[in-house]
Amino acid sequence: MLIRKRKPGHNHLHPRFPASQPEHYSIHVPSDGSGRYESKGRLSADSDEADDFDLDFTIGANTRQKIFDLAARAGYFSKRRRLPPQRLAFTGKKTLAYKDAQRTGEAIYNYSSNAAVQELTSLMQALGATLEFGHRLQYDHHYQKLALDEELKRMEEASHNRQLTEVTAIQPILDRIVADPSVMNVTRSRASACCKRPAHINCLGKL
Repeated sequence: MLIRKRKPGHNHLHPRFPASQPEHYSIHVPSDGSGRYESKGRLSADSDEADDFDLDFTIGANTRQKIFDLAARAGYFSKRRRLPPQRLAFTGKKTLAYKDAQRTGEAIYNYSSNAAVQELTSLMQALGATLEFGHRLQYDHHYQKLALDEELKRMEEASHNRQLTEVTAIQPILDRIVADPSVMNVTRSRASACCKRPAHINCLGKL
């Protein structure tokens, strides 16, 4: 995650999970809220086909402020953090970075004991999960509309389990599904409900 603030400032998250989908993604969060998401990897564990995804999105003011507040609490990642000893379970290599006109910082880690880094990682991973739902829904809408309903059910479950945030970031994708008369009515209704459902920040796990 790259965080930019004021002149200009941004946060940036780069997780890498070689055995997961996607294997790599990055989230850029500038201070003006004009975010950028990029992912590389397979759509699912059953697919051998790679499908890279780029999305420009707007992040809400409250979430954006929380991201910058957590970056400040983490000292703007001014000290480079080494990956921990191998005795810890590998949960994926992550990079948090911050840059503005006055400072630049970066932390590279598998696990961090810093509470602000833990919370920021959880928040950014919840945002990444939301944006990746947008990726899969967009793909299904283009290539396999009958798969949309199951994907939306998974999205509903993730929201219920407080694993998503900023669903409005993928609102345009959901709106296209709702407006498409070639999509089943039950699926369009489910997409409409996802638009209205409040999404929560996942703060349940320690990373």
